[in-house]
Amino acid sequence: MAGTRTEKLNSEFQKSIYEILTKKVKDVRLTEMFTILQVDTDKELQTAKVLVSIFSTDKEKSDLTFRAICDASGFIRQTLSKTMHIRTVPKFEFILDTSMQYSQRINDILSEINKK
Repeated sequence: MAGTRTEKLNSEFQKSIYEILTKKVKDVRLTEMFTILQVDTDKELQTAKVLVSIFSTDKEKSDLTFRAICDASGFIRQTLSKTMHIRTVPKFEFILDTSMQYSQRINDILSEINKK
């Protein structure tokens, strides 16, 4: 039963964090398109790992966008504490998902092999 509650909270956190970042955070560094892929909250609701994917070809802009997301964690937590009816809102640890860059690199390597 606790697992189901945590899963529901993770889903709600995922939607809410994205909505806060796109509609309420006014940071000029949020220039690139991004998505919240997954939220994984511990059972005690103390910490939550938030997997973020940023869609950008510019590494510098991507890094700035991720830094802006990380810097907004306090605001996100404060906003969620006002809107969600739970005792404690966890501290969010944002993790950059690099799987898209990895898969692109593999595709480039395979393309290079096919050319030879």
